[in-house]
Amino acid sequence: MMIRPRRLRRTSTIRRMARETYIRVDDLIYPLFVKHGKGDREPIPSMVGHYRLSVDELVKETAEVLSLGIPGVILFGLPKKKDELGSEAYARDGIVQQAVAAVKDKVPKLVVLTDACLCEYTDHGHCGIIKDGLVDNDATLEILSRTALSHAEAGADFVAPSDMMDGRVRAIRDTLDRGGFKDTGILAYAVKYASSFYGPFREAADCAPKFGDRASYQMDPANAREALKEASIDVEEGADIIMIKPALPYLDIVQQVRANINLPVAAYNVSGEYAMVKAADQRGWIEGERVMMEMLLSIKRAGADLILTYFAKEAAKLLIEHEKIYAES
Repeated sequence: MMIRPRRLRRTSTIRRMARETYIRVDDLIYPLFVKHGKGDREPIPSMVGHYRLSVDELVKETAEVLSLGIPGVILFGLPKKKDELGSEAYARDGIVQQAVAAVKDKVPKLVVLTDACLCEYTDHGHCGIIKDGLVDNDATLEILSRTALSHAEAGADFVAPSDMMDGRVRAIRDTLDRGGFKDTGILAYAVKYASSFYGPFREAADCAPKFGDRASYQMDPANAREALKEASIDVEEGADIIMIKPALPYLDIVQQVRANINLPVAAYNVSGEYAMVKAADQRGWIEGERVMMEMLLSIKRAGADLILTYFAKEAAKLLIEHEKIYAES
């Protein structure tokens, strides 16, 4: 007898019945960039369709995001000024703090996550405090904790430390708890690699390091066992969600973390991954929508529960349209 697996691929309806992995709108989190000003939507050249938004424009954008069924956004801020301590990161009237308060006031059902890192706010572009030319891990923890607390005070549902300092999840958890924010969650960038895929983001957030690189605190792309160590530490220190960044070059890591960690697992489909698809699509080299959905499906299949992606709105619209077609057929 010949075995015929193709029987389960014969028609589109049969393929739907046999499908193992699905992407849902509920799986998506949309990254957004916020800046000072009013009525401002400044295009980001390397990230087609994305903007640096003033707070009023950001509120409009988040209303659309929620209308599409996307449950959450993560906010990245562009300050008016930078200094060696990244003091605008924890200022009560900082740009992210203003944005969180405005979104929670106008779009209260949307889950708001905030990036709690210093690279966007320091004049040297590193994710921590510099002493004698090096990032001082322990001095950085206090500033990160103050930043996270200020975001919680503004109304953030989750803070997301992306700095990769040792001990930052415990420091932030302790600070939030002492400040009366026991219900504010932590999405930990637990496994963040020193990747070459961050270029468009660094342009968008104006946060490229002014000297050296981030290899002394972000992870070596060659290491896998270390990823499980980092994830386990963040779980022990009080993280609520564990994230791997980037997604596509590290699908093996997503799978390993999912198999070993019992918390929700997120993956960040980063700016370089987004920009490559958009650039190739514009040149007619690929079918952008299909590549987008295949990429997101691969991340979900690897084990991610949540995907932070610049494709979130496009993917949500496509998923809604597909559901409508199926409902009418």
